[in-house]
Amino acid sequence: MSLRYGQPMIAIPGPSITPERVLRTMHRSMPDIYEGELVDLAFSLVEDLPSIARTSERVFISISNGHGAWQMALCNTLSPGDKILVLESGLFASVWGQMAERTHLNVEYLSGDNRLPIDPDMLGQRLSEDTSHEIKAILCVHTDTATSVRNDIAKLGQTIRNLDHPALFMVDCIASLGCEQYEMDEWHVDITVAASQKGLMMPPGMAFVWASQQALEAHKSAGLRIGYFDWDQRINPDHMYQLFCGTPPIQHLYGLREVLNMIDEEGLENIWFRHQVLADSVRAAVQTWQQPDGLELNITDPKARSNAVTTIRTGSINSEKLREICATQAGLKLGLAVGGLEADAFRIGHMGYLNPPMILGTLATIESALLSMNASIGRNGIGTAAEIIAKAFPN
Repeated sequence: MSLRYGQPMIAIPGPSITPERVLRTMHRSMPDIYEGELVDLAFSLVEDLPSIARTSERVFISISNGHGAWQMALCNTLSPGDKILVLESGLFASVWGQMAERTHLNVEYLSGDNRLPIDPDMLGQRLSEDTSHEIKAILCVHTDTATSVRNDIAKLGQTIRNLDHPALFMVDCIASLGCEQYEMDEWHVDITVAASQKGLMMPPGMAFVWASQQALEAHKSAGLRIGYFDWDQRINPDHMYQLFCGTPPIQHLYGLREVLNMIDEEGLENIWFRHQVLADSVRAAVQTWQQPDGLELNITDPKARSNAVTTIRTGSINSEKLREICATQAGLKLGLAVGGLEADAFRIGHMGYLNPPMILGTLATIESALLSMNASIGRNGIGTAAEIIAKAFPN
């Protein structure tokens, strides 16, 4: 016996749910890729994408996942042996650093804590010691999908600027873009990387790199420029073929056009607000459930908790069994913990195409599963979450 027969629900932190109107737009036969509608559509995307990152700078598109955007950012701005500083916070900044090592860069890691954000003072101290400006780039994530930390990019960017350090500031926004406030220009970011499958509500397959004027200047002397990822032809393309270094991802282009239309209809600030409310409701439920040696939020600093994903430590509660009950008995897929937290945590993705019925249904299913396990939890986390959402409704 099972109650899962109905529309399944995915609550993993990406790939996120793709809206039906986007899927319908993508479902089409192959068009002419040399002239006409698709060409105009592709150039409109290049024109409109900078607004999503809140920048006046240009964007480059890679047919890849987010790792491709990482590679594109490194290869177009750095040279073999260059020193870069990776700001650890959870898992994915370190993975980007490991890619940099394989790209023949000299990588230094500034150690962090998987329950706290990056400390701007630690960054300031390290940069103050770099009097000869050996550090050519600084890498970090906005939201780490593993730990659900949100780093204060504004403060980190201001720290670099206050010291007048010339290193390029590179930020991974793969988990956060389209979910919470991000201001590339205002926060003094040189490189922003993102991908299609999270806040941008698309299937995986497209990645994006926004580059500042300082980054474009560094490109001129970069010694790692290579084939497909090289910006050279893409900067001033004579035709659409050069935008993608070959045949474009046709279905993804139509889908992305629809996504940008949806973002424009709702308004980016309204999208940030929606994510804030829904994330607050998740956190409120978890804090209501919290008991000694039971559930607790992974990130200890409330201001550093992501609005795109929440990582929940389970203590003595069996996280694998919880996820199994939700999936097999109710049709809800929760996120597997990663980055060393696999044994005693799970994740809830709340990014992209999401509204109160979806998040409240997710939370109610989790509470039901916990009750079926006779887990020690505080009761009525759903009521607490509903109160948070109710406050956001207009009177």
